[in-house]
Amino acid sequence: MKKNIIYIVLIAIIGVIAFVPGVKDTLKDLFFPIATIENAVHISEEDYDIELKGINVPNTNLKNFKDKPIFLNFWGTWCPPCRKEWPSIQKLYDTRKGNVDFVLIAMNDQEPAVRKFLEENKYNVPVYIAQSPISEKLLPKVFPTTFLLDKSGRILIKEDASRDWNTESTHQFIDNIIK
Repeated sequence: MKKNIIYIVLIAIIGVIAFVPGVKDTLKDLFFPIATIENAVHISEEDYDIELKGINVPNTNLKNFKDKPIFLNFWGTWCPPCRKEWPSIQKLYDTRKGNVDFVLIAMNDQEPAVRKFLEENKYNVPVYIAQSPISEKLLPKVFPTTFLLDKSGRILIKEDASRDWNTESTHQFIDNIIK
């Protein structure tokens, strides 16, 4: 009887890991962060070359952020999951803007809609609209897509879904990459 209970508990744990979204990735990041960093994809000089029209900041080029840690997010005002994660991005920005450069690129959006969204919600995270093509390494397939890049241009995190970015694990991760 005791063995059966142990087997049932083990099967339940394996089921949660396999079928509950995010659990497997969270455990992988928790127990294997070094492997993730060692296998990271690097962004090349050409990948950084994206002209950016500033919405609430001056115009720039993504290559001006090269050699710095970057929180790079592709989003749209038309995207409900994107809108859902904005409060956590704003909170992360408020506490980490001195450690990481934030670049949020509105995709498939018009400038007036983006300005209205930022003003209505009192968001001040730097937002841009791309004015030149985005490389395949960075071009999102779904929205939102977020990258956390280290100083050398390695993609350390790529998240193809909405997420709470103002978590202790995200803050610790940022602390580790700025060292």
